[in-house]
Amino acid sequence: MIIEGRNAVIEAFRSGKTVDKLFVLDGCQDGPVLTIKREAKKQNSLIKYVTKERLDQLSETGKHQGVIAYTSAYQYAEVEDMLKKAREKGEPPFLFLLDNIEDPHNLGAIIRTANLAGAHGVIIPKNRAVGLTAAVARASAGALNYTPVAKVTNLGQTIEELKKEGLWFVCADMDGTTMYQLDLKGPIGLVIGSEGDGVGRLVKEKCDFVASIPMKGDIDSLNASVAAGVLAYEIVRQRLV
Repeated sequence: MIIEGRNAVIEAFRSGKTVDKLFVLDGCQDGPVLTIKREAKKQNSLIKYVTKERLDQLSETGKHQGVIAYTSAYQYAEVEDMLKKAREKGEPPFLFLLDNIEDPHNLGAIIRTANLAGAHGVIIPKNRAVGLTAAVARASAGALNYTPVAKVTNLGQTIEELKKEGLWFVCADMDGTTMYQLDLKGPIGLVIGSEGDGVGRLVKEKCDFVASIPMKGDIDSLNASVAAGVLAYEIVRQRLV
């Protein structure tokens, strides 16, 4: 959902809406805009300073007044909510962590897969990632209503914190060990990156395993949501053994 104009954006923040991204005219320092930036910092929203030409491109109304906010279609959960959900079900935690997924259709499809594979939640980073937009909700085919999604400032730090809770982490990478050779049982976090960049180096270094998917074709990578599905169901298979 896009909200444009100073008063509308201020009211969005004050009403408690979750703002994923805030676009502000670079160099603008007047009172209402400063108020909006203060509210954005309270909520830890991502602020991007852009030119008037960029705002004009993003605007749907032509009346942005130097500010455009992108709000999420759904509320975010907390990582602790996911661990609690696993405890209530008497299951070892199974989480998806997504690095650099910017395509809403990929994110929606991965949330759908996470739900069907029995994962307890999906974690996405604040930066360089799509939020819970209406397009994501549609692509999830309803799974977003049942699968909690948390947004964190630092994915690597979140991995370190979850390791203290007993989780192991496996990330997808073409240069890893074939997934069938890995023990993927127990409390686990599945880390998926984008098709273009894959999992970032700093995040990859924090993973315990690097898993590759056997491929026989002429191209060298799978769509991110397909790779997530293949690895997730290897985890499901091992849990059923």
